[in-house]
Order: sequence, then structure tokens, then C-alpha cells
Amino acid sequence: MRARRLTGSLTCLVVLTLTAAGCGLSGGGSDGGDATAGGCKVDKGNVGSGKLSGDVKGKITFQTTNLKKDFGKYFNGVIDAFEQAHPGAKVNWIDDPGDATFTQRLVADAQGCTLPDVVNINVNTAVALTKNGYLLNLDAKAPDAGKPFAPALWKSSMYADADGKKVHSVLPWYSGGIVQTFNTDLMKKAGLDPAKPPTTVLGLFDDAEKIAKASGGKYYAFLANPQLRIPADWQQMDIRILSPDGKKFTFADDPKTAQWVEAMTKLYKSGGMPRDSLSSTQDPANVYGQGKLVYGPTNPNFLRFIQQNNPSVYKKTGVARFMLDALGHTVGAPQYIGVASTSKNASTALAFARFLTNAENQLAWAKDPNVVIFPSTTASLNDPFFQSVKGDDPFAEARKIVASDRKTATADEIALTPGELNAISAQIQLAMQGKKSAEDALKEAQSKANQLIEQGS
Repeated sequence: MRARRLTGSLTCLVVLTLTAAGCGLSGGGSDGGDATAGGCKVDKGNVGSGKLSGDVKGKITFQTTNLKKDFGKYFNGVIDAFEQAHPGAKVNWIDDPGDATFTQRLVADAQGCTLPDVVNINVNTAVALTKNGYLLNLDAKAPDAGKPFAPALWKSSMYADADGKKVHSVLPWYSGGIVQTFNTDLMKKAGLDPAKPPTTVLGLFDDAEKIAKASGGKYYAFLANPQLRIPADWQQMDIRILSPDGKKFTFADDPKTAQWVEAMTKLYKSGGMPRDSLSSTQDPANVYGQGKLVYGPTNPNFLRFIQQNNPSVYKKTGVARFMLDALGHTVGAPQYIGVASTSKNASTALAFARFLTNAENQLAWAKDPNVVIFPSTTASLNDPFFQSVKGDDPFAEARKIVASDRKTATADEIALTPGELNAISAQIQLAMQGKKSAEDALKEAQSKANQLIEQGS
């Protein structure tokens, strides 16, 4: 499954949760004294104009999300190295379980002026904390902070502050990747060339039609449930899914969306998808591992799963760059590192955040055999670990493909809430069953999804 991002409805929900604490910044310069950030009293140097200055010393708290159990050795090593380089600094590492109440707990910390000095956050939380002034404005406080990162990723990692101005308030950290995976033997049986995978979403459906004609129901292109493909397919087709302000859905207004629904409907009727998979929640990785699907999941971690559980299928698996289609690049949702504007030792916190996310430390973690992640710095992505591929190992090839892809990927993947996804998928399923036209299904899907936004889904 793909990394997931924020919709306008979620943005509104989280921001509304925070507004009771007061938002915005006051103060300026970097000459000490009191100012406010998100309703909390802070040093003037943390807000306003002027680079952050001060000695790297004092105690800070660093919070990750569900990482301590598996990666304690790595993070303790990073912390030790930082403290050795800065003898006057001390880092206290805490780890949040990252469950369903993660955002609420972090919101409470922010409102109580106790947000951790350096915090691992997702897009949802970055949007809310930036809007309400709880994170350092890096454009003002560390104007060179973006230099190590892949330019497209850095450029797109901006969120609106209290005045509606987009600023850099977080440092990109790690992310997943996206590739095409496919059973080369089944592709050849269907008359397709594994060396020429599709480059567009509708091109994929054209190939899937050939699979439907050749397979005789013995194997399929992919599963039918539209929840497995939206909104990722739409975004690659450069369909505007949401209005610029994120307050309403607009996907039904683009004729390309109807083309997509019609392609799904045609393929479903022709037998290119298992009939019983239209609304099922079966895992495509398991079905692919049984040798019944031509196209597998797009997460590189899936290849590890197949390698361990279905080695014979793994040997037949090919990988290729994901379809760029009309968008021209892929999208993702990285994990971020933010520095609290309420930190009492902001200079130390910022120094540690930059140390943690530098090329050397990101690369070291990416090399851990227990994790499949991709760094955000250009130097890390250019390392031989990603670029040198020996033999025809699918996972190694995928690692190289994704590392190259991360250099142009942007951080604006759209995630639908479960309610929105269900409402939209239900209408598309009706169209695929021939009970509605594509246009009518999309019109109704958009109406129902917009109702959920209005209700604060």
C-alpha cells in the first residue's frame, strides 16, 4: 500500500482542534526576551525574523513514533554521536506508540506548551502545528536548511502558517516508495513484454484487457476493489481531486475520471479481475503470491514479503518505475521532523534535528536490514547502496528505481478518510456492476464525499 496523505477535511478537523489554544506568533528579532508562539510564552529568538542563534547546549526531548523497540541501537548511536560533538547538550529520547490517539496527545502537548523539542510527525500533524505557530519557521530561522534534501521534496514540504503563508516548518525524513511489480511469466503468457511495462494508468488497463482475453480465468490482472486504486491512479492521471483550498471534492468534474471508471468497468466485465474481489478486503499480496495476479502491490516492502513467503514467485517477479502518466512524477507522504517553537533550547533542538536528518545518518538507517525506507537527502539517494545493483534480484532493482524516483517525487499525496473512501468506492462499484453510468456514479460519489467534508469527517 502506498504512503498516505492529508485531505482538506482532515486538515480542518485537526486545525479546529487546535484553535482553542490560540494561534499565530508574536515578537520578532533574535535578541531574547519574551514572545508568544501558539499562545505559549517563548524566547523572541524563536519567532519573527532573523536566524536562530545561540549555543548548542542544554537538555532537549526528542520524540519518535513507534521506533524504539526495533531501532534502539541506531537512535542511541545518533544521540551519542550528537552529544559527543556537543558536550553541553543532552537528548532525552521518548517514543510514542503512534496509535489512533497520537494526534490528540500531541495537540494536548502543544496546547499545554510542552510539545517535545524535536518531534517526529506526519503530514496531518505538521499542517495543524504549523497553522497554529507551534513549529519553527525554518525559512526565517534556518534559511539554508533545505540544501541537503531532494529539491522537489523540499519545495513541496510547505504548510500554511497563521497568516495563510506557506512556509517550511519541517525537515523531510524517511518515506516509502512506489514501483510496478509483475509476474513476468504470466505477462509473457498474455502476450505482453515485461521489458515494456505501461507508462500510463489507462495504458495499464489496455494491457489488463489483453490479460483478460488470454487468461481464461486462470489468472487475473489485479483485484477489482476500487479502494486499492483510488486516489493513487487519479493523482497520477493529474485529476484534480480536491479544490485548491481543500474544502470540496472536484474529481467528478474531470472527464478523465469517467474514463478511468469506464476502464475499470470494462475490465471487470471482461474477466480481468476476480468477480468476488469487487468489495472484498483480501490482501493482493497473498493472491499475487499464489501466482494468480499479473500485477502485485506497489510498495517495495511487498517484495520482501514475497521473497520470504513465495520464493518461486519472487524469482518470476519483475519491477519497473511506477507510471508517471500526466503528472510527470510520483507523490509520497514522508515522515517529518519538526522543531518546537516553544523549545527552551531551540538552537540545540534545531541542531539535533538537522544532525538526525543529515545524509550520513539517513543512509545509515536505510541500510538497516530490518527496514525498507528511503531517505530524503540527495547524497543518500546517490549512494552506491541504492545505485549499484548486482544480478537480477527484484528487491535490489526496486531499491535503485525508487531511489531515483525519490529525487523528483513530491510530498503531496492525497489520503482519503475511511468514510470518504467508502462513499466514493460504493458508487464506483455500482458503475462496475452496470447499475449506473460512470458519470452518474462519480457525481453521486462527489456529492456524498463533500457531505462528509461539511460534517467534518
